[in-house]
Amino acid sequence: MTRTLYAVGDIHGHLDWLEDVLARIDADGGPEAEIVFMGDFVDRGPDSRGVVERLRAGVAEGRPWHVLRGNHDRMFCRFVRDGNEHDAQILSGKGWLHPALGGVETLGSYGVAASDDGDKAAILAAARAAVPEDHLAFLESRPLTLELDGKLFVHAGLRPGVDLADQDEDDLIWIRAGFLDHADPFPWLVVHGHTALDHPEHFGNRVDLDGGAGYGRRLWAAVFEGADCWLLDNGTRVPLVPVTGRDAAQ
Repeated sequence: MTRTLYAVGDIHGHLDWLEDVLARIDADGGPEAEIVFMGDFVDRGPDSRGVVERLRAGVAEGRPWHVLRGNHDRMFCRFVRDGNEHDAQILSGKGWLHPALGGVETLGSYGVAASDDGDKAAILAAARAAVPEDHLAFLESRPLTLELDGKLFVHAGLRPGVDLADQDEDDLIWIRAGFLDHADPFPWLVVHGHTALDHPEHFGNRVDLDGGAGYGRRLWAAVFEGADCWLLDNGTRVPLVPVTGRDAAQ
């Protein structure tokens, strides 16, 4: 019997869109559908707290949900744990509280007023008082990859030619260059998010499910059965087939 897997792209704090996608999955595959969530649950959207709690509670209830960690989830945890708002992978030097990153919206969902030019010590103290320990522990404990049914699910991608066990965490949650332009087959079909497109795309060796929810576009769910892939759209499975001659957004 062919295994049916569902995957949800980067949510970025949109609880209402997550609930809509979960309803579509339930209608297609039932309440026990096996779902992979691709990371980046926080930042930019209005209800990061609600998203984290929804996923945490679902896992605690024993639902067959696989929740992977993304770069925005790591930035959130690092800020609250260590007061670190900068990641070496952001070459512009922008911090997590910069408007482009979305940390202000995340803290706002926990009732913490913040700004990029605010008193960082006061913001950090308020964040540590407001963010539940179980939210941080949940995000920090999420795996970076998942191998299932000939597919590798990962937030950003992987370094071609490097064994999975030797992959660097920064690549798994941040990589673009060297992965998006890699045209040869991987040992699996790689399913990822992180690089926002106007619409999810199948590139033959990988599927990018980030349709730009973090930029106000749309949250998508995909269905995988063997080598076949569809997007769930208004109660209909729409085939997602490989495209050629198009590069992913960098």
